[in-house]
Amino acid sequence: MRSAAVIGAGSWGTAIASVVGGKGIPTVLWARSAEVAERISAEARNPRYLTDVVLPPCVRATVDLEDAVRGADVIIIATPSMAMRAAAESLATVWDRAAPVVSLAKGLERGSLLRMTEVLADVLGGNSRLAALSGPNHAEEVSRGIPSATVIAAYDEGVGVALRELFTTSAFRAYTNNDVVGVELAGASKNVIAVAAGMSDGLGFGDNTKASLMTRGLAEMSRLGRCEGANPLTYMGLAGMGDLIATCTSRHSRNRGLGECIARGGSVEQYEAETHMVAEGAVSCVTVDEIGVRDGLEMPITHQVRLIVHEHACVGDAVGALMGRESTDELHGMDLTDE
Repeated sequence: MRSAAVIGAGSWGTAIASVVGGKGIPTVLWARSAEVAERISAEARNPRYLTDVVLPPCVRATVDLEDAVRGADVIIIATPSMAMRAAAESLATVWDRAAPVVSLAKGLERGSLLRMTEVLADVLGGNSRLAALSGPNHAEEVSRGIPSATVIAAYDEGVGVALRELFTTSAFRAYTNNDVVGVELAGASKNVIAVAAGMSDGLGFGDNTKASLMTRGLAEMSRLGRCEGANPLTYMGLAGMGDLIATCTSRHSRNRGLGECIARGGSVEQYEAETHMVAEGAVSCVTVDEIGVRDGLEMPITHQVRLIVHEHACVGDAVGALMGRESTDELHGMDLTDE
């Protein structure tokens, strides 16, 4: 792959453009704002996100989508999940169908409950060129060359291997996993648990509480994945446990930060206005909960996060509801043996 286009000039889009461009691969970063695009091209810095990161010389920016994707050997979509369909619809008119399309979004489409590669397939047709990238990858660290690892899930093995080679650097190690369902569902559902972890922080609870939330949250995540046909081992990997640890504990985590803000009396709108960032968990607590209800799964943490975020339930009441549930076997509903 000799050239790349990154759609979305937020923090993650900027970071991944830095990774790919840092390998000497000409990379075009599409920005919605003309001012942002002009500043990136002129100063090699994003004026709004990761402002102290100097982008490689072979990265330029544009507001013209056709210009961004023209001749690109790979297209990387770094928009929030709620904007994925619109991005795909715009891309459909200019996309060279030989180029793989990689989703970086960690969420599910509200209403349809489709995973991001399913949204792309719905708009672009087919899935042989589609993939998802996920893992414990905070943009603030990846953009600075702090050692990190990620996973590429593709429907076609050859596409996955090619993308693994594209993204791998001395500081960003990429793996492949053919479990697209598990990688995408893990990415969406771990955000909800991170919101809960942030609420725990906001309430002043300790390490025991957060560790318990993360562990029981992982049980919910894997239970959902198993029901949807995912490989249970995916949840022990980078897209599952790895991303869960990073998102629940890091000061960089948007979702953890959102939970902390809400527990202290704030709101989703307040958090996004103050940070200029989208916390995917605000939507995923609805979409993941709806899949759980549809499939008849027990997902008590997810359900309580949804009640707090969208129905203004009391955080203290949620603590009581979770701690007061009937005790059962720890591995209840998680039988991993072949049926």
